[in-house]
Amino acid sequence: MGKIITVGREFGSNGRAVAKALSEALNINYYDRELIALAAKKSKLSDEELEHVDETRANPWLYSSVSYQVGSGYTTIEPINDILFKAESEVIEEIAASEDAVIVGRCSDYVLRHKVDSRHIFIYAPLNYRISVVQARDQIDEKEAKRLIKKMDKQRRLYYNFYTDRTWNELRNYDLAIDSSIFSQKDIIKILKQVYETLED
Repeated sequence: MGKIITVGREFGSNGRAVAKALSEALNINYYDRELIALAAKKSKLSDEELEHVDETRANPWLYSSVSYQVGSGYTTIEPINDILFKAESEVIEEIAASEDAVIVGRCSDYVLRHKVDSRHIFIYAPLNYRISVVQARDQIDEKEAKRLIKKMDKQRRLYYNFYTDRTWNELRNYDLAIDSSIFSQKDIIKILKQVYETLED
């Protein structure tokens, strides 16, 4: 059984960078967009199809779907978003059963909510801090950075709330929430290494 740290994050909070740095500090595997390729193999859909709907819920009025033959003369249509969520959830469970890892997003905290040797982290920060991060990282102006943050946060919130029946940024759903505007990345990694070390082998 693997020891797992899951990382949820607000857009622009540097949560992905923290997760990557933590995996390197612990010398364990890191899964983020890598989950899409693994889910593609499991679902037999292309990386490109799944990449388009990653961490989004299906629009009930307009969505990409796949038609399955489920019996003699019967077919069923399922949104690609749902197929991806199921496939990624299976991949996350398989990873958690076989290795130590840091897993980013994809409702991984919910998928592994009953796993004793896992801890679920949420990285957040005030909007003005995140705007400055996104401006510097993506080389865009303040207005565009704010628009992008609102878009991505909404997308993640709708996705998470839909598939988990929980509230995405409700901090009580996580074992630890950290404001990345207060702590340096180095200090956050120190904290999370200690969290990891509390997990049983």
